Amino acid sequence: MCACGQSQTKANVAVLGFISVCEFVASGHRKLSRDSSTMSKPALYYATLSPPSRAVLLTAKAIGLDLELRPINLLKGEHLTPEFLKLNPQHTIPTLIDGEATIIDSHAICSYLVEKYGKEQQQLYPKDLVQRANVDARLHLDSGHLFARLRFLYEPILYNGSTDCSIDKIAYVQKCWEILEGFLKDQPYLCGSELTIADFCAVATVTSVNEVAIIDEFKFPKLNAWLKRLAELPYYQEVNGEGADELKAIFKAKLAENRGK
Repeated sequence: MCACGQSQTKANVAVLGFISVCEFVASGHRKLSRDSSTMSKPALYYATLSPPSRAVLLTAKAIGLDLELRPINLLKGEHLTPEFLKLNPQHTIPTLIDGEATIIDSHAICSYLVEKYGKEQQQLYPKDLVQRANVDARLHLDSGHLFARLRFLYEPILYNGSTDCSIDKIAYVQKCWEILEGFLKDQPYLCGSELTIADFCAVATVTSVNEVAIIDEFKFPKLNAWLKRLAELPYYQEVNGEGADELKAIFKAKLAENRGK
C-alpha cells in the first residue's frame, strides 16, 4: 500500500518519505533498465517499510510468483534519478517492470499480478463483475481513507519535526476501524468469504499504524479477528509483519526525538 510528488525538492521526500525512512540500501549503484538478461521475471522497485510495497509482496507470495526485488532508497533520492523517472514519472514505489510494461500504484500492481500470473488464485481478484467491483471499492477505501490518514498522521512527525500526535489525529484514523468493522460484521474477509487483494492492501496499512491508533478489542472484535486471521498466513510475518513493526518503531522514536528538542 501507494504518494504523489509535486516537485523534485525536499518536499518530495516529505510526501513520499515515511515509507522509506531508515531504508538503507547497501547494494551501491544499480542500473535501472529493462535489460532482458535481468527481466526473466517481473522486477519490483520497493521499500520494506512501505505498506503499499508490502501489499504487493503479499500478493506475489499468495500466487507463488517470484519477483526480482530492487530496493529503492528514497532518502538518497533514488526515486528522483533520471533513470527512475524514465520508468515512473510519478517517482513512487512500488513500481513494477514486467517486460515492456511498467505498472505503478500498489492496487493496480496487485490486480495485474493476479490477472496475469495467478491463474489458480483468481478468487484474489475475481472475474465476476459484482465481486470485482466490491474488491475495487475496498481498494479505493485503502487508498482514499486508510493510507491517506496514516500519511496525515505520520509524515509531519517523520519529516517535518512535528510533535502533533493529537487525540484528534488519532481519532481520525480510528474512524476507519468503524468502517472495517462494518464490512467484517458478517464475513471473514473484507469482500466476503474469500481472501482478496483488498485484504492484503488494507492489512499492510492497518498494521503499520495500529499501535498508535489503537484498535479496541471490545469495540472492534471482527477487525481484531481479521488481523489474527491474516497473521496466520505462512508468509505473513516475513512479508508484512516485520516491516510494519519496524515502521511503527521508527515513528515512535522520531516522535520522542521531536518532543525532546
